[in-house]
Amino acid sequence: MLKLYSIISGSSGNCSLLTDGKTNILIDCGTSGKRATEALESLAVPANRINAILVSHEHIDHTKGVGILSRRFNIPVYATSGTHYKSDFGKLDDLLIHEISPDVTYDIAGIGVTPFSIPHDASEPCGFIATDGHKKFATATDIGIMTDAIISRLGGCDSILLESNHDIEMLRFGEYPYALKQRILSDIGHLSNKAAARAAFELVKRGTKHLMLGHLSDKNNLPDIAQMETYNFLTDNGINVGVDVTLQVAERYKITPFISGE
Repeated sequence: MLKLYSIISGSSGNCSLLTDGKTNILIDCGTSGKRATEALESLAVPANRINAILVSHEHIDHTKGVGILSRRFNIPVYATSGTHYKSDFGKLDDLLIHEISPDVTYDIAGIGVTPFSIPHDASEPCGFIATDGHKKFATATDIGIMTDAIISRLGGCDSILLESNHDIEMLRFGEYPYALKQRILSDIGHLSNKAAARAAFELVKRGTKHLMLGHLSDKNNLPDIAQMETYNFLTDNGINVGVDVTLQVAERYKITPFISGE
C-alpha cells in the first residue's frame, strides 16, 4: 500500500518519504544527511534502501542533504534540467543523475512518478504526482499561484501535501523586509492560507480524500491558523471535514504520516 510521510516541512526544510513497503522514494531533502538518515531509520527504511530522490527545485530548504545522501548511498537523483543546473549537489556520478521533464511519467521500481510545472521563483520547478496503480499521492508546495492547470493536474489524487505557507496579515505586518514580503506574495512566491483553502475546496470536489497542509512559514504562520482557514472554507462550502476529507498539518520537525490512506 502506497504511503506518504512528511519527514520535515516548513520554510526551514522539506523532505517527504513515499513508500509502498518495497520501493522507497524521497521527495526533496532539505535537511542534513545525518538527520534524514536518522528519520528514515525511525521508519524502518534504511537510507541504503532509498530507490530515488526527487528534487522539486534548487532552493536549499529542498536540497541541503541531496548530494551527500546520493553519494553516500548511491541513490539516483531525479530533477529537471534547470534544477540540476542550479542546484549545488556537489560532484555526483553521471549515472546517478536523471533529468526529467514535466508531464512525462517515469517508472521508479514500480511506482509511476509524474512531475508537473509550478510557478515559483526557481529554475524549472515542479511538483510530483505518484501512483502505484491504485492510490495517487501528490506534493504541491512552493507554488506562487494555484492555476486551473495545476488544479486539473491534481484532480483525482487521493492524498495531497498542499502548501499553506503564510497568513497574509502576519506576513504584511511581520518583520520581513518589504522586498521579501513582495516576493512571497507574488505569483512566483508561496501559497497563502487563504489560497490553500480555496485550492483545497477545488481538489476535494475533484476527489481528494486526504489533505496535509505543509511548508508553513515559521515567522508568518501558525498550524492552528492554517488548519482553521482551510477547515472554515471547506465547511462553509458544504464539505464535511472528517467525513468527505481528512485535514491535518505537517509537523515542522517531526515525521507526520497521512491520516489516510487505506
